[in-house]
Amino acid sequence: MATALPGPHGAAPGPAAAAPGPGPGPGPCGLEMELELLLLRGVRAGPAAGRGEEQRGADCNIMLHQFFEGNFERILLNPKIQDIFSAQMSDEEIIDHYLENQILAYLSGRSEDQSERQLVVLLLGIGSLQLFVQSNWTGPPVPLQVEEILPALSTGNVAMPQNIQATLLNSLILDGESIYHLLHNPILLMLARTILVNCRDKLNLFQMLPWWTMRCVNIHQQLLAERSSQLFTIVQCCVDKVQSNKTFLTSAECGNLAIQFHLECGYALLYYYDYTRAKENFSAAQKMARLSTTVTGALGKRTRFQDRYLAQLILDVRREGDALCQTDLTLTPTPLENLPKDLDLSDDTLLNSIELVDRVEDEALDLSAVELAVILAICVDFQKNSPVHKLTEEELLAFVSYILSQPKFWAIQVTTLMMRTKLEKGNSRRIERAMKQTQVLADHFEDKTTSVLERLKIFHCCHVPPHYAVKQQLAALLLELGCVSSALQIFEQLEMWEDVVICHERTGKHGKAEEILRRELKRNETPTLYCLLGDVLNDQKCYDKAWELSGHRSARAQRSKGLLHLRKQEFEQCVQCFERSVQINYLQLGVWFSLGCAYLSLENFEGASKAFQKCVMLEPDNAEAWNNLATAYIRLKEKNKALRTLQEAIKCNYEQWQIWENYALTCIDVGEFGDAIKSYHRLMDLKDNYKDVQVLKILVRAVEEGIADHKGDSAKPLAGRLRELFGRVTSKVTNDAEIWRLYAKLCGDGHTVKPEDNEKALQYLSKAYRCKTQSSGWEKDAESFKEVAKQAIELAHVSIKCSKSKTNPQEAVQMLTSARLNLRGLSTKAQQVYIDFASGEIQSEVADEKKTMDNLILQLEELGDQLKKRKN
Repeated sequence: MATALPGPHGAAPGPAAAAPGPGPGPGPCGLEMELELLLLRGVRAGPAAGRGEEQRGADCNIMLHQFFEGNFERILLNPKIQDIFSAQMSDEEIIDHYLENQILAYLSGRSEDQSERQLVVLLLGIGSLQLFVQSNWTGPPVPLQVEEILPALSTGNVAMPQNIQATLLNSLILDGESIYHLLHNPILLMLARTILVNCRDKLNLFQMLPWWTMRCVNIHQQLLAERSSQLFTIVQCCVDKVQSNKTFLTSAECGNLAIQFHLECGYALLYYYDYTRAKENFSAAQKMARLSTTVTGALGKRTRFQDRYLAQLILDVRREGDALCQTDLTLTPTPLENLPKDLDLSDDTLLNSIELVDRVEDEALDLSAVELAVILAICVDFQKNSPVHKLTEEELLAFVSYILSQPKFWAIQVTTLMMRTKLEKGNSRRIERAMKQTQVLADHFEDKTTSVLERLKIFHCCHVPPHYAVKQQLAALLLELGCVSSALQIFEQLEMWEDVVICHERTGKHGKAEEILRRELKRNETPTLYCLLGDVLNDQKCYDKAWELSGHRSARAQRSKGLLHLRKQEFEQCVQCFERSVQINYLQLGVWFSLGCAYLSLENFEGASKAFQKCVMLEPDNAEAWNNLATAYIRLKEKNKALRTLQEAIKCNYEQWQIWENYALTCIDVGEFGDAIKSYHRLMDLKDNYKDVQVLKILVRAVEEGIADHKGDSAKPLAGRLRELFGRVTSKVTNDAEIWRLYAKLCGDGHTVKPEDNEKALQYLSKAYRCKTQSSGWEKDAESFKEVAKQAIELAHVSIKCSKSKTNPQEAVQMLTSARLNLRGLSTKAQQVYIDFASGEIQSEVADEKKTMDNLILQLEELGDQLKKRKN
């Protein structure tokens, strides 16, 4: 006997779940679970498709057939559905409340009909969702009248089509974020949301309902201007509920669907900046699919005129074991002629694809839908977690080329082609193909040769862009090519007024942008339009109007007003606006970052640290946010926290010298002397002739005095690494006297028992002296003169010590002579510059130094004479 999985919220499975159907079952699943899995798959197939029909009513079976045939519209027009919404809607009643009340009233009917009633409502919810996806994502277009589905809307205040559309869109706004206003059939999303989100607790017979709820939320989120914290909370709840269904996730028969679930979770979490959990789900899907992917090299040609084979990046995909077992839940490929055309690269130099020495077509795996989707997800995850770089683009193109070499499923093909167009738009030889390919994808929406069922295969785990986003991408490509008029035409058709404004601003028609926005405001006043007008005019009154019009719920209005204050450096007002905006919707990465910067300007470091903490929680790879968070910690005297924070910043951006400089200074502060030396090396890699004398001075002092580091260990063992650093520094910066002095000090200043170290110190002191005396005007300033004299005297003493350890008298004489000439030159300058002409004596401020130098000159002459006699 088949064992049913536990239902959501601990509910028992429905009555049909306990009875086995005829024929072989799918293992751990009862009849209701079989049906749920088939609905998730979206296509009826196999012996399980007809089981359980005799236990369901005729209307349910008809609706099921219509769902599996992709005839979602007929589900909504079913008499049983029409009966649910037969009650009239009062003038004061809100549409979403009316829908919810009617559905709850239907579900509260006779208990013996509960199983069938819940199935009817479920089919209405998921059918509405799929039809909405068809209307706005996949096509072909759906000519649907709202009055046909809900006759109650044909009376009262919302009877006009414009009123219905506006009312529906307002009901779909969440967290103060606007929704794209030219959606087709938003009533379908409203129905799906009402059932799958608002009434989900009442559909307690379906174990996989949270999965459909997550799909509905993901679709809704893609239409909002910003991420919604409300929807994110629902997504997290749905993910946890389905993942608690261990039997489903571990069942071999349900393996394909389990992989799809992990992929959908990964995309949803990735969108909300939850990179860690997204990676876990993508990795789980890859592990279940038993696939390994490696970007590797192979000899090949990329251009038509290439005369020898060079290493090219390709993707190597291998199975780690047997292929996934084929079950009723396995999707069959779509015929090639029904897929969007993959255009060739018509370039006179570049080949359409890499021509490899060893052809690998015969070795390529024949991948299923979920396997291709897994590879696509790995590619997307890699793109999200990698820096924008030419090498990253090449690796992504290797993924894309591999997926496009197996054109099998509409959703995968469209998503991959869109990814390729975005990668190619920056390449002058490929941008033409990118534009034409985007045009093909936009036009394919209207094509009726490919059925909606084929388009919906694997749709929810591919993150296919909406149709309007494809057209927006086409317009953006035209804009990059300089075709401003063509781009403007598309943006106006899409009524994307922000992009329209950008086009007019780019052509210098500043007044035209304002004219268009005011024209649209006369037609329909919306908070978004007032915000755009505020952006054009830099007028905060427009943002205030948008704020009032939204009923104090427009996060965009406060966000835009805050940015205006930020540009004017009005930080107090800026902070107030940003705080209001994030209270409405906390998933605004840019606002948290700007808020942190404003707090830094106000020297409110506590507020800045909290704002930047939110930034790095939302986007863990935001190097600038980590760096600014460290700045706040430093000002709060929390140096250890700052150090750990800067380490995270470096992980995110290894190439930014400012972060490394902050890291070096913080290492010095907390006693991480070894890491300070390492960071100084990295700064020299990133910045030519970089120098920071203060850091070097502290490092030398730490090594010389054996100062304890953060662990309590002496810094003396770092002497070798520090000498290596000084060697590198002095090879780049040769004219800084202070650095040469520090290098000499690191070698003992000529006072060690090691002759070789004393000679090195003498060499570095000599270079420091030359650097100091090569500058102009030092001899006219008494303090500067005394400092130079002090160096010359020190140099003479070290020369005397080194000469005594020399076995060759001639070398010793040279050392002494050089020191004597330095002293004599200084003594002469003192005689010339600091003589008191009245008395004929040296001025008192340099008299001591002059006397010491004269005495040393005599001593050096005497030592030199002695060495010469010894030589003779």
